[in-house]
Amino acid sequence: MDTREYTTEAVSLLRKLIATPSTSRNETQAADIMQSCIESYGLKAHRLRNNIWTIDPNYTPSRPTILLNAHIDTVKPVSSWTRDPFSPDIEDGTLYGLGSNDCGGGLCSLLQMFRLLTAKPQSYNLIYLASAEEEVSGKDGISLVLPELPHIDVAIVGEPTGMQPAIAEKGLMVLDMTAHGKSGHAARKEGINAIYEALPDIEWVRDYKFPKVSKYLGPVKMTVTVINAGTQHNVIPDECRMLIDVRTNELYTNHEVFDTIKSHVHSDVSAHSFRLQSSRIDPGHPLVRHCIAMGMTPYGSPTLSDQALMQFPSFKLGPGESSRSHSADEFIRLSEIEDAIDKYTKLLDGAVIK
Repeated sequence: MDTREYTTEAVSLLRKLIATPSTSRNETQAADIMQSCIESYGLKAHRLRNNIWTIDPNYTPSRPTILLNAHIDTVKPVSSWTRDPFSPDIEDGTLYGLGSNDCGGGLCSLLQMFRLLTAKPQSYNLIYLASAEEEVSGKDGISLVLPELPHIDVAIVGEPTGMQPAIAEKGLMVLDMTAHGKSGHAARKEGINAIYEALPDIEWVRDYKFPKVSKYLGPVKMTVTVINAGTQHNVIPDECRMLIDVRTNELYTNHEVFDTIKSHVHSDVSAHSFRLQSSRIDPGHPLVRHCIAMGMTPYGSPTLSDQALMQFPSFKLGPGESSRSHSADEFIRLSEIEDAIDKYTKLLDGAVIK
C-alpha cells in the first residue's frame, strides 16, 4: 500500500467515527468501531473501559518504545453548527463533522502509521492507543490505561498542530478561593462585606507575575472566571466564592504555583486537582531534532491534552488546526490527512530514538 491507500483507509474510518456520536463518557460505540477496525487489520486489540490499544506484533522488551496516542471522544456540538455535526460530508476535498479535526484526523492517521511501520523492521517498538474521556480529563481515560502498558520512552500525541511539533504544553489547575466576612443589614453600618474582602485578592490574581517565563509557553496565567456572593439585596454577604483558572508553564509544578498563590492571598484556597501538569520534551530529543531537520518549527501549546497525564517525554504532532477545535462546522482537509501520514513516515520510518 502507498500513502494514498493508507489515506483512504484513514478517511473511511474517520467517517464512521463522525457518524457515531462519542461525547466524553459516551464513547462505547466509537470504541467498538476502533476495536473492530484494529482487529480487521489482523492486530490484537486490548480494551479497558472505552480505551483501545494495540501493541507492536514484534514487541521486544530490550528496544525503546514509542506511544502513538489520540482520543476518540468529542465535546458536545455547539448550537451554531449550520450542518449536521454527525454527517461526515466531503465537499471539495474537505471532510466536515464533529471530531474530524479534534482529533479524528490524528487518531486515524496514527493508526495507519502503526500498520505501516510495524510491517517492516524498526529499532523500536510501537504502541497505538485510542483513549477515552480526554476532553474532560476523566478518570476512565488514559490515566486508567498507562499502568497497563509496557515501559514507554516517548509519545507522539495526534492533536491538531498543523503538523508542527508542540514540544511544550501548559498545565491546568482550577482553584476555589473563598473570602469571608460577617453578615449584617445593608441599611446599617454593620457586618463585614465578603465581596470587599475579596477585592485585594482578585487584584493580586490579576496583577501578579510569576518570575519564570517559558521560551515556548510564556508566563503562568491566572484568571478569575466565576464569582458568587450574597443572598439578597439588603443582606451584607458573609462569603464570596470564586473560581480561578490557572495555566502553568513547564518551569513550575502545579504544587509550586498553588503554594505561591496561597501565601499571597488572604482568602481560603483549595485546588480541584494537581494532576494536570505542564509537559515538555527536550528540544534536543532525536525525534524533535528530526522534525526540525524536516523543516518543522517547534512551539508551545496553550491547550491541554492527555500529555498532561504522561510521566514520560511527549509532544503533539497531528493534522488539522487547533483553531478549528470545539467550533461550529468543524472540518479537516483530506490533503492534511495524507500529508500527516507522509510526514509521520518520514519522521519515524527507520528512526533511532536512543
